[in-house]
Amino acid sequence: MSISTSVLDELLQAQPQLRPQNYFKPSLIALSHAMEDQVLAGSDQPLVIANFQQAQYYRQEAHRYGRIGKITPQVYVLAAAETEFKNASGTYETVAFAPKDELSSEWHLVIVERQYASCILCRERDISVPEKVSLLNDDVLRSHHSHCPYNIHDQYRRFEGIWTFNRAVSCTAAGLLLDRILTYRPELAAKISRARSMLENPGVTDRFVNIDPAPFAERLMTYLQAGQYKLLQAYNAIAAQEQKERLVNSITDAIRRSLNPEEILQVAVSELGTALKTSRCLIYRCKASDEVATIFYEYRVDDFPSLVGQSWQLQASLLFQEVLQQLEPVYVEDSLTDPRLANNKQIASATLKWKIQSWLLVPVLYKDQLLGMIELHHRDSHSWEKDELELVTAIATQVGVALMQAEAYANLEDLNQQLEALDRTTRNLIAITGHELRTPLSTIQVCLESLANEPDMPLDLRQVMLNTALGDAERLREAIGDFLTLSRLESGSVEWNPEPLPLQECIDLAISNARSRQMSKQLPQTTIKLPAELPLVQVDGEWLVQVLCKLIDNAFKFTQPDGQVTIAAHSNADRMVEVCVCDTGRGIESDRLEAVFDRFYQEEGALRRTTGGTGLGLAICRQVVQNWGGLLWARSAGKDQGSQFHFTLPIAETSADRKSNTPTQKSNKPRQSKTRCAINVRSRSASSARRVHRSSSGRRTQAR
Repeated sequence: MSISTSVLDELLQAQPQLRPQNYFKPSLIALSHAMEDQVLAGSDQPLVIANFQQAQYYRQEAHRYGRIGKITPQVYVLAAAETEFKNASGTYETVAFAPKDELSSEWHLVIVERQYASCILCRERDISVPEKVSLLNDDVLRSHHSHCPYNIHDQYRRFEGIWTFNRAVSCTAAGLLLDRILTYRPELAAKISRARSMLENPGVTDRFVNIDPAPFAERLMTYLQAGQYKLLQAYNAIAAQEQKERLVNSITDAIRRSLNPEEILQVAVSELGTALKTSRCLIYRCKASDEVATIFYEYRVDDFPSLVGQSWQLQASLLFQEVLQQLEPVYVEDSLTDPRLANNKQIASATLKWKIQSWLLVPVLYKDQLLGMIELHHRDSHSWEKDELELVTAIATQVGVALMQAEAYANLEDLNQQLEALDRTTRNLIAITGHELRTPLSTIQVCLESLANEPDMPLDLRQVMLNTALGDAERLREAIGDFLTLSRLESGSVEWNPEPLPLQECIDLAISNARSRQMSKQLPQTTIKLPAELPLVQVDGEWLVQVLCKLIDNAFKFTQPDGQVTIAAHSNADRMVEVCVCDTGRGIESDRLEAVFDRFYQEEGALRRTTGGTGLGLAICRQVVQNWGGLLWARSAGKDQGSQFHFTLPIAETSADRKSNTPTQKSNKPRQSKTRCAINVRSRSASSARRVHRSSSGRRTQAR
């Protein structure tokens, strides 16, 4: 059964003097609750008829009608039939009408009491979408209503109808609704008949008779105030959501504009601190294993102490450890009363020194890997709301993504640089191989072919050919030796034998070896300046002599015969001996002081060289020195201003430490070291002595 006739239309036909008005849903709710409260506050037993359109709206008010049903037996509630709503008789009567009935679009509440009567009869207007949009503020429309706890669209539903205290109108409306109820519930005819008798009371006027309007007015005012409060909450929620989205968008824009992590973190800390109005906001990068973190990115109010440049303790922090365990935000509302901090002197000291009473730590994560931390500080006790935690967590997620993107970009740049370096190395290797390997091979081949094809060659010329072939064979051996040595060093396959050694002894052996390699050339004057009390160094003697040989050989090669080569050393404050090989030769341009240590570096270019060599000597020296924990670097005032090559070596154990060893160990170590160095140097000197005395146009074997 479905009735298409509107109760409101029937009332307007019966009472033509009435003029319908427009009402918003909040107004109808406020009026309805006020009328219901008037019943609850009274002592009479009125007739109450309510139509809630749909069962879902009725469920929100069911508890109120349960109370009203205990006051009066004449209570009728109408709604469209649903699973939980049907025709039933209980504390009050429920009437389920067809969903397509006109009642489903109407809102009715009629109360008829012995001393007063009131009614609301309204029909919902079907508002088009453009009209609905026009009702809303532009700022509201830009917000996401799904995040709002108060349904704004529902509050702007419009109704058209009558609200009056006129008894005649109320009784007419009640009669029309009773007819509709009787249609759906004919079994209630007797009860409805008693209700109709309540409508026939000619002794009562249209005015209130000894009725206190206070409950009605108070309830109406309370509901209107509550509605305004809910609306304010809704707008605040929308504003908070808009602020959150604006903040996230600003940081996202910063990420898109730049892959510089410093710029991203600075924008994030400033925006977040400003948005949440904290006393201080910090963002710092850290890992789970870091002991401390240095603060570089900070937002703070003017009168709050700055933490920029401070070392922030991590492993000793109870809060940091809690974040590592949970991988979730950890906060302290009041550091003075928080039981976790009661016995932690370090945090208590930090809170006092840096004026932190309320504290929030949010981890910056990427795939559960800690990349950094966001900290918010308040000078006073602060209750961290859910929205604040969600906002900071969202920012932390964006920062984590930004850091990973920046790191990936940096790694890509490093990889590109490595590929470029590898390409340069390949080109240099090809050039070096073509010159340093092919050229001596060609010379050896020419010498051997001449000896084989000319049996009558004079003896002195034959000797020249043999010496030339032997010299170039030695040159090949040294070039290949440099290739193999650098390969062993970079692969970590070298077996080191460090021991206490006197530096003077190693320098003497290295100079002797370098001179034997250049016997045909007039060498510059060499000076050694070592303090008498220079401590022993803890190194591998064979490799130290090789490092000194290469540096001294370079100094001889790039210094004129009337120049000066000086070898000096001194101990520094870091328990290291600093050695310097200085010359007054060609010098190095300032922009090449680091490049000279690159593999296959040639000062004059791979194809325009007058000094020869593979360009691996300094690269080998740096690898050896760094293995001992030392450094190797170059200095020069510029072209033709000479060069200085400095390197550091670890100092051997002190004399006090050596006393704890056995006398045999004390007496044998230096002697063994000297013998070992001498054997290695002699072996090199013997092979070098076999080389022929070359003419001034001959090629040399070592290069920077």
